[in-house]
Amino acid sequence: MTIAPPETRIVTTTRVACDGGEGALGHPRVYLHIPEDQGWVECPYCDCKFVLADAQEEAAKAAE
Repeated sequence: MTIAPPETRIVTTTRVACDGGEGALGHPRVYLHIPEDQGWVECPYCDCKFVLADAQEEAAKAAE
């Protein structure tokens, strides 16, 4: 049995909310802050990773 990797969402703001996205089967809503020097944050409940769009673009340029 394989486990699906956590979801990754690209966002444009440093403050995000996560509730698991599954309605009543989700988790309590939490508000997270993305540190600009790190560029991402993970939800402590569902491990969903929120990546700041600017940080993703910079990572792609550095990989080239």
